[in-house]
Formats: sequence, structure tokens, C-alpha cells
Amino acid sequence: MLGLYGVSFGAVSVASGLDFWQTAALSALAFTGGSQFALVGILGGGGSGLAGTAAALLLGLRNGLYGVRLAPLLQVRGPRRLVAAQWVIDETTAMAVAEQRPAAGRVAFWVTGATLFVTWNASTWVGAAGAAVIDPAQWGLDAVAPAAFLALLSQQVSTDAARVAALMAASVVLVLTPLLPVGVPVLLGGLAGMAIGARLLARDS
Repeated sequence: MLGLYGVSFGAVSVASGLDFWQTAALSALAFTGGSQFALVGILGGGGSGLAGTAAALLLGLRNGLYGVRLAPLLQVRGPRRLVAAQWVIDETTAMAVAEQRPAAGRVAFWVTGATLFVTWNASTWVGAAGAAVIDPAQWGLDAVAPAAFLALLSQQVSTDAARVAALMAASVVLVLTPLLPVGVPVLLGGLAGMAIGARLLARDS
């Protein structure tokens, strides 16, 4: 499944205006599917690079929280910290914290991170290289960005507070989309969702 996402991302990224090397660099340096799809989705819809980058950064904030959770477990020092920080994503975090023994958690993190990093980047290259002969609309790849984003989002809305926050954020986006430039409603909806979610969590705690 990850390989198909990667191929789709590569093709959609090039169709959205990035070239092969920009697409490859984005996967290598960002390495977080939700943020990457958000960026190219906004660019492909006619939004500005600034709006796309801001949306990508907003979605990537959760990885910083994952890093706080994983730091005591991984206990990395020196240059390895840079690699570890790059590989802190949903899947590596889930695999690491699922293990009962710290040593097994560290192994799970590194193995999962290496496997996903290689697979994601290789499949991105395939999709970007084939973008010249692949029509994203004909193959339905233009729908991959929003579909992948929703699939990733569904993993994060497992509580009532998260569902309410997501619903309110979506409502803000729907209301503002006809009124504001492409990408801006997504940013405002995300900020609204974060504010509402934080308030609900504070009320329930």
C-alpha cells in the first residue's frame, strides 16, 4: 500500500508543478505523507507555495509531539539524532511504543523507519519518472491526495473530542472555500480544529 501511495504521490506532485528532483527532494527531506500530499494538493489546486508549505507544516506538528514521546525510549546521541528525527512518523511511533521492552521498541523503530524510508522514496521516484506518460486524471491519481489525507486523518480521530474538532475544522473549510484563495481555508480550518480540540481536552481533563 505504501508503494502505491508513493507512486501516486510522485505522479501527482509532478502534475502539480514540481519537477522530478523537487519531488524526490520533498520525499527525502519531508518524509511525511500527509504533509506532502497537502502541499501538492494545494499547489495542484492553484494555491500558492506559501499556503501549501504552511499547511504541510501545520500537519507536521504532530511529529514533534511524537518526538517528545520517543526521546526517552530511543536515547540517541550525535548524528543519529538527525536520522531518528527524520524517521519520527505515525508508523514508526506506533511500532516503537507497541513493544513492551525498550530494546525491542528501539529495534522496531529503526527497522520500520528504514523500510518505510526506502520504500517511500523509491516509489516516489517511480511515480515522478512516469509522470510524463501517466495522466493523473485518467488513472484517478488526482483523487489520491485527498483520499490519502482522509485515510491518514481517520487514524487520528479515535476519540469524541477529536471527531468534534475534525468536524468543526471541516465545516470551517467548507464555509471559507468559496471566499478565500486556495489553501487558506485549509490553514484556518486546521487552526480552528486545533483550538477546539485543545479546549475539549482541557474541559475533559
